[in-house]
Parts: sequence; structure tokens; C-alpha cells
Amino acid sequence: MQKIKQFWFLLGLVLVFMAVIIDITDTLAGVGIFFKDNYASEIIIFFIFVISGLLIDKDQIKAGIRDIKSTLLSLMIIVIISPAAALLFSCLPFETGVAIGLFLVAVMPTTLSSGVVMTGTAGGNMAHALFLTITSNFIGIFSIPLILSWLLLFLDKSKNLSIDQGAMIIKLTALVLVPLIMGIYTKPFVFKIIHPDKSKLQIVNQCMVIGMVFISIAGVKQVLMGKGIVILYIVILVTAFHLILLGSSLFLIKIFSIKKGSYESVIFMGSQKTLPLSIMIQANYFSDFGIALLVCVMHHIVHLMIDGYLSAKMGEGSLGKN
Repeated sequence: MQKIKQFWFLLGLVLVFMAVIIDITDTLAGVGIFFKDNYASEIIIFFIFVISGLLIDKDQIKAGIRDIKSTLLSLMIIVIISPAAALLFSCLPFETGVAIGLFLVAVMPTTLSSGVVMTGTAGGNMAHALFLTITSNFIGIFSIPLILSWLLLFLDKSKNLSIDQGAMIIKLTALVLVPLIMGIYTKPFVFKIIHPDKSKLQIVNQCMVIGMVFISIAGVKQVLMGKGIVILYIVILVTAFHLILLGSSLFLIKIFSIKKGSYESVIFMGSQKTLPLSIMIQANYFSDFGIALLVCVMHHIVHLMIDGYLSAKMGEGSLGKN
């Protein structure tokens, strides 16, 4: 029972995926498509960032700003090393949809919650992890369209994979920056109306992410059917990709002599990628490549499993020595 409570989010992602795929009546897929056609994904992601703003403590952000070296190293992994690694993998003979999915993962900012929690579990500075969440998601509003457009240039030009960078920046601003600021600055008023329980708000956020996965899987079910062998090599691909990001993090903290208490946030915030934004972009810009969604979801599941184990070991002290 304790294991279920600990990994309920991971279990929820898997169950939702399996439920939609094995439903021979396509009832669940129909429900998901209805929500998709009525902008449910955009509404959900808006409220995910509102709640994320409510969870942010401005004093913690100020405390996290002080660790400049760790911040720059984390952003280097997120903005430079991650896309470069994805580009390297795209040289392998994967179908276009798989490459697009990996590119989507690569350009994403860090996670909204799991990275912060795992940083704390490992004994790291959660204030700095929280600061990285805000910083990387803000930078992502501009870096995602620019870097993604650049990466797409290396794929099959006959498929017309270009995106409107300006329109994407506007959309990301509306769905990320605006609700995040709303959450931060309405927090005192909201918490006067409701009792502040951050753990419950976190659960609500994770439930909404599962809802987004449900809607997106429903929309691409027919594409994913019969892709059994593809799932296997996608798991291998995203595992290798995530291990490269972890390895890069460990290499940088060693080279730049980042001490314990600071290096945990570099490891987890640098290598973890947010799922809601990748789902939204796939649905809006690459809906013809349903397999790309599978790459995004599988990477999220894989990094939760790998990093959950790693953070627990670091918290026990077996990996926590500098």
C-alpha cells in the first residue's frame, strides 16, 4: 500500500494509457477526443500553471537566486546539452514521429514538481530547485520555439515541419507565464478563502497531468495501435537519452566542484522534463505524428523511475558524498 501511495502518479499514467489502448469499444477514446476538440488540454495546462504559482513561495525564490553557478550549469543542460543530445540521436534510423517526440522532450524546461521533490529527498536545496523551475519555464517560452524550429531543420524537409515561432511564443506566454504570475500574486487572496494544503494542490496538479495524457492518447490511439515493437525501442531510446543528461550533470558538477546541497538540484532539475507542455505542443503542431506523444510520455515515466531510485539512494547517503 505504501508503494502505491508513493508511485500513484506513475501508476496512473500507465493505467490511463493502457485503458484507452485496450478499450475495444473506443468509448474512452471518444470521450478524450471530445475534450480535445473543445480545448480541454489548453484549459488544463492553464490551471496547472495557476496552481504551480500558488505553490511557489517568493521567499524561496529569492533564496534560490544566490546559487548562480548551479543555476547556470542547470540551464546549460536544459537549453544546450539536451537539444544537442537529441540531435545526435536523430541521426539514427528512427521514423520522423519518434525524432519529433525526442525533440519535444529535449526542448522542454524542467518539471513543475517531481524535480523539486526529488531534490529535497536527495538532501538538496529545494529553494534552488524551485527557482530553476520558474527560471527554466520562463526561458522556455522563448527557447522552445527557437530551438525546436532549428532541430526540425534536420528532419525530412518534404514533410513541411516548420512552425510559427511568433504564434508559439504568444501561446506559451498565455498558457505558462500569465497563469504562473496569476497564481503567485493571487496566492494571499486564494489562501484566505481556502485552507492552504500544498500536498493536496500538488495532487490536483498531477491529476490534471494524467487528464492531459488521457486526452492526448485518445486522439492518437489509432496511430499507436500495432506499434508494439516500436514501444520497446522508444523505451530504450528515452532511457539512453535521460542517462546522457544525468551523466552530463554529474560531469559538470565534478568539473565545476559543486558541493553537496547544491549539486542535487543540478542533477534532477537539469535532466527532468515537464510533460504537460510537450503534450500540448504535440497536439497543436504535430498531431499527425501520434508516435511523438508516446516518446514524451515514455520519457516521463522512465525519468520518474530512474530519478526516484537515484534520489532515494542519495538521500540515504550512498551517493551523497562529494
